[in-house]
Amino acid sequence: MSHLHPDPEVTDLRAELVRRAHALKPLLQKNAAQTEKDRRVVEENILALSEAGLFRTLQPRRYGGYEAGVRTHLDVTAAIAEYCPSSSWVVNLIGVCTWFASLLPGRAQDEIFGANPLARVAGVFTPSSQTHRRAVDGGLVVSGKWYYASGCLHADWGLIGLTEQNEKGEVTDQFLAYVPMSELRIEDTWHTVGMRGSGSNCLVADEIFVPDHRMYSIQRAIGGDYASEFKEEPLYRSAFVPVAALILVGPQLGMGTAALKYVIDMAGKRNIAYTVYGKQSESVAFQMQIAEAAMKIDTAHLHAYRAAEDIERFAAEGNYPDFVARARVRADTGHAITQIVEALNILVTAHGAGSFAESSPMQRFWRDSNTGARHAVASPLIAAEVYGKALLGVDTFVTPLV
Repeated sequence: MSHLHPDPEVTDLRAELVRRAHALKPLLQKNAAQTEKDRRVVEENILALSEAGLFRTLQPRRYGGYEAGVRTHLDVTAAIAEYCPSSSWVVNLIGVCTWFASLLPGRAQDEIFGANPLARVAGVFTPSSQTHRRAVDGGLVVSGKWYYASGCLHADWGLIGLTEQNEKGEVTDQFLAYVPMSELRIEDTWHTVGMRGSGSNCLVADEIFVPDHRMYSIQRAIGGDYASEFKEEPLYRSAFVPVAALILVGPQLGMGTAALKYVIDMAGKRNIAYTVYGKQSESVAFQMQIAEAAMKIDTAHLHAYRAAEDIERFAAEGNYPDFVARARVRADTGHAITQIVEALNILVTAHGAGSFAESSPMQRFWRDSNTGARHAVASPLIAAEVYGKALLGVDTFVTPLV
């Protein structure tokens, strides 16, 4: 496996953005319970995250963004997740929706970021089965509902998935469309046991006009054919689905890291009930659980970083990865997330029933990780099947999202 030579400018920026995320620890920890209770990220968090520039890691430099790359985005969202997973999830999904918007034609990008360089974008690229659309001069008139739009409560623009159908009603293409949030309604539908604060509610459109220049084909994007005229920017040459999938790992890495640290920190203060061990850290069984969890978390990082390096290397070279390479990123994504979920199961068992006290951060990590891990694009089993078929040359269609 070849490696990119570290660029000091890139690594310095990454270190600075991660430092800013960790600097928000007191605030994010203070507001974590309130964020869950409110089922939305506390506005104080949003303002602090915005002032730190953490919504702009994947935004073009042309609009004052950092254009920092996938690896940096992973590390920033992981750092935020150590203190408030829901805040991390919102930063993460707004971040990738910003990247999606940066593939639009320049005219549309100017409407979104030129008018407001701090604009935040949130949405759903899966088309809704309830969508109604009709072609008009210069675009489409659309009605429908889109679930689940993480970060929509804090967004200026909405992203919605649309389909194109032939006269037989067969889907011939899918599109991403961008709409001002002022033209959409938010239906309060996000009532969950995990990632409660992400506010991943439903977007509703009633006869809204979407101009052609604010849409692009997902099918063309999956093949690397982007609408943006700015072909010299490597980040926006990155492979579409690999980026869309891999970003889901960032919050998971942070939750795993924080849970391991918490259990280790508490090990010298907690006994193992009904045993001779006055401290958990004295038990060989506990030591082995910690080692196993740590290795799984390390494995998750290694797979995520390999996938990020693959994405960035292909983009830097101006080459679009072939199907096998893209399938491996999806497999890396699913495997990394599985490792974190398994590590958390080990850690809550090792830490004990106290993990599930409302006052313990462990129960939040466990619930939020398990909820985030069920995102459809992250599905480890689908990813493994896609990668296995790719390696074997089995030409059976499973999903367009590779």
